Amino acid sequence: MADYLLVIGDREALGWLLTEQRMAFPGLNRAEVRALAPGDSLFLYTTRGCFKNPTRDRGRVIAAGTATTPVAALDDPVDLGGRRFPVGCDVRFPSATAWPDGVDLGELVAELDAFAGVGDAWSIKLRRPLVGLTPRDAELLRRRLDALHPQPLGDVIEPYSRWWQPTVS
Repeated sequence: MADYLLVIGDREALGWLLTEQRMAFPGLNRAEVRALAPGDSLFLYTTRGCFKNPTRDRGRVIAAGTATTPVAALDDPVDLGGRRFPVGCDVRFPSATAWPDGVDLGELVAELDAFAGVGDAWSIKLRRPLVGLTPRDAELLRRRLDALHPQPLGDVIEPYSRWWQPTVS
């Protein structure tokens, strides 16, 4: 089993992900996307720009979950934020921190193996959908997230999902 930071930079995509409990990717061109397997741990990270106000917002880990199915081609590609995502998998995020709380990733970068050796350019690693974490990184994030007492997703989802509206057929 592997551990990943799941990077979300768009509020509409975040709403879709949490509401549908699915993740979609732009393709299988990244090794980490191809390697994602059921049971792998996912730490849901919202970027500073996710909510369209990077001067106010901080990049935060807001939830821990798991991939529940393999990544595969979707029968119906997902369109979010003006982009098409043809592959994906099911995920499970049972709880999340209340808006706008979360683990401030910037404060932990120096302690995380995933960002070793990149110095002040650490955010460059977040320009991909998944960032591999070591078991030590995952344990540190899990402890910090648990200290914030995530709540059942249904109790805190509205501020995260308000920008995504499902299409009614």
